[in-house]
Amino acid sequence: MQIQYFRDLPLSSEVMKGIEELGFDNLFPIQAQAINPLLEGKDVIGQAQTGTGKTAAFGIPMVERLNPEINRVQGLVLEPTRELAIQVADHISRFSRYSMLRVLPVYGGEPVQRQISALEGGVHIVVGTPGRIIDHLERGTLNLSSVKIVVLDEADRMLDMGFIDDIEYILSRVPANRQTSLFSATIDQSVMNVCHRYLKKPEKILVSKDEIALTQINQYYLVVNPRNKFEILCGILNENHIERAIIFCKTRQGTSMLANRLRMRGYDAKPLHAGFTQTQRDFVSNSFRKRKLKLLVATDVAARGLDIQGITHIINYDIPLDALVYFHRIGRTARMGREGTAITLVGYGEMEELSRIKALTKTKIEELEGGIHISYREPGEIHKTICSDCGQECEVPFRPDPNRLVYCRDCWSKRRSFRN
Repeated sequence: MQIQYFRDLPLSSEVMKGIEELGFDNLFPIQAQAINPLLEGKDVIGQAQTGTGKTAAFGIPMVERLNPEINRVQGLVLEPTRELAIQVADHISRFSRYSMLRVLPVYGGEPVQRQISALEGGVHIVVGTPGRIIDHLERGTLNLSSVKIVVLDEADRMLDMGFIDDIEYILSRVPANRQTSLFSATIDQSVMNVCHRYLKKPEKILVSKDEIALTQINQYYLVVNPRNKFEILCGILNENHIERAIIFCKTRQGTSMLANRLRMRGYDAKPLHAGFTQTQRDFVSNSFRKRKLKLLVATDVAARGLDIQGITHIINYDIPLDALVYFHRIGRTARMGREGTAITLVGYGEMEELSRIKALTKTKIEELEGGIHISYREPGEIHKTICSDCGQECEVPFRPDPNRLVYCRDCWSKRRSFRN
């Protein structure tokens, strides 16, 4: 049976701590299939799209297998572009945070002296573009004689960009008894030629991006002005009578601030983040689990491992920067065969993050517009009505429905306190 969770892998406590702080719990297909063979020292060919979790698939075994006490370059990752080199190095740095391994991105367009200084200070893993790596090799500022693990990432793109000679030159400077893995979105003959030449009896792992499909979850997004995001969130909560939801934020401070603002509006909400003591975290999560709390405002790290039934909605108040985190988040609804709803608020400058998420799934993520599935009020829209309890005229932040009871703020707060 295929392993489903990171905690079931044979990983050190240091590596697991880094993984947990990223909020990762479930394994995605490429991770579930590639990590164990790589941990065993086998060569691997992985067919996987950008953003399907392959950085963790090769980065975690690399961090696990390298020795932080050997102050030399032991891991090498080749990337086609400087942007990917920076991104992948950042991800591996997070996995290796508690493993005492130093990771350096090496690429053109940056003063070479800065990289030379870092290399002289001691680096365990180099993630770089072929051209700049060759530059360092020729300067004598990079020594690959102690490299144990090599990863050729985005191999098809590197070959399309004409890097085959550079790759061959770099690999000629690495010990022959290394472990080599290759990851590529497409596996054509030119990629296979590289595999035949440089990989030894590799395991072949093919993962389609269509495998990330959450058919029981209704997924929506709403493009918002960041300044109006809180008001729009309140409108969504009001109009859809949401009784049980997790609202995700990026930071501890943002989580606490949002929970406080929601409570001031009369919502039954509490924050949950890694700044809490374990006792505090247990109290809040147990309150939510026992239905004594309706809205849990949480960071990804704090929500890791929460397996609570009956969550009807996941609201991404902050869209995650890592596309895979999106699927970890929304997977907390639609448990036990039930349906669930995921709503993501996307700021004007965050469409690229949304595009990365859409690219990973064949299920539809539908844009919400006025009157379609979910309605929300624009900021500043206030309506006058009569409170169904006290009979006094009051203002409400939504268009009153004549067939539905409406309460002023004081009466609404009393009713909520009574029910709790």
